[in-house]
Amino acid sequence: MSFDTFKFTAEINKAISEAGYKEPTEIQKKSIPEIIKKNDVLASAQTGTGKTAAFVLPILELLIKDKDKVKGPRVLIVSPTRELASQITDSIKKYAYFIHINSATITGGISYKLQNKLLSKPLDILIATPGRLLDLFKQRKIKFKDTKIMVLDEADKMLDMGFIPDIRKIYNATSKQQQMLMFSATLDNSVSKIATEFLKNPITISIEPEIKGHINIEQSLYFVDNQFHKQQLLKHFLTDTSLNQAIIFTATKRQADKLTDDLYHADFKIAALHGDMSQGSRTKTINRFKRNQIKVLVATDLASRGIDVKDITHVFNYDLPRFAEDYIHRIGRTGRANKKGHALSFVSPTDREHLRKIERFTKMKILVKVVPGMKPTKSSEKQPEKRKKNKGSFSKSRKNFRNKLNAQKRMKKNKKRTNQSEDARSAIE
Repeated sequence: MSFDTFKFTAEINKAISEAGYKEPTEIQKKSIPEIIKKNDVLASAQTGTGKTAAFVLPILELLIKDKDKVKGPRVLIVSPTRELASQITDSIKKYAYFIHINSATITGGISYKLQNKLLSKPLDILIATPGRLLDLFKQRKIKFKDTKIMVLDEADKMLDMGFIPDIRKIYNATSKQQQMLMFSATLDNSVSKIATEFLKNPITISIEPEIKGHINIEQSLYFVDNQFHKQQLLKHFLTDTSLNQAIIFTATKRQADKLTDDLYHADFKIAALHGDMSQGSRTKTINRFKRNQIKVLVATDLASRGIDVKDITHVFNYDLPRFAEDYIHRIGRTGRANKKGHALSFVSPTDREHLRKIERFTKMKILVKVVPGMKPTKSSEKQPEKRKKNKGSFSKSRKNFRNKLNAQKRMKKNKKRTNQSEDARSAIE
């Protein structure tokens, strides 16, 4: 199947050819025809499968055919992060290169003055993050009465980040007659429930994750005792001569900053990337990383969206991801363009449940390895036993007393409390 099947206009076909695309991906094959038919669509596919083109290409085709002269925006695309919004913007510029389309991007971190100027002109497409979009709507700088298509991209992320109340307010400000498109990495119950609120009789499309696409990536895991053990392993691997560039994924922004500081003082060319940084700082950091001026990037999941660097040889899951789908997205940053990649995960005893979810989702067992001299001392491979709740008196406490005198004093106190309780019970009876 080729892109000719969709019967796009010559200008769009030319842009597709210039982009080097030969044939559509699975998500594109199934989504594009339904969007062109103006159906509401609920689509699920993992990151890196061409989801952005799956909705941008047919939207551009519909805009060309729609001759209405309105101020707009005619299309509203809502994304959870600045990086993803920037990535969508780049895709629109690429696919609309040979046609006249006015688009603007509004996100946090960019001056209101500049964004107000962009919104004062007629707009075909507006790409935005929920918070800034709602702010500008409340300031009456933007209206949605001309919106004919609304896209919620990475809906699962927006749900996880708590953006749904903002999305609901934005949706309620529209005519509610617009075509609704929702794209997500997963179609769990939470996403499906939100879809019933925003979409009308949607066509549901679900593409199973292609784990085989990571055939060039060697995946391994290392059990660790604690944070110190984890850092020692990480430093060991960062000095590997085969490492060209690497991304280290952490669970929190605070952890990203702390780890970056520690490794910086150990003389590694390193930088952090997370949501607390200004847009300018984030863009500058990503550009330096792309130019190989930074060897190692420490990032959170949300900030990592939009990173596309072909020479990343290693990805480290310093903290295992909370969602199994994020594991696929993370390791997909390496092994690109048919190059060899390495994905290493550090697993503490408390991470066992996350590991099980990842292995269940990927339908594969990740190879367990050890570094000589850095083996875990704890039995990390076993599920940690649940600690029994102490329902008895203090005398049953597992805490060791420093000497016999302390133990005798504690036993006397407990005996006194027991006698008082029995006296009180007798009085009540």
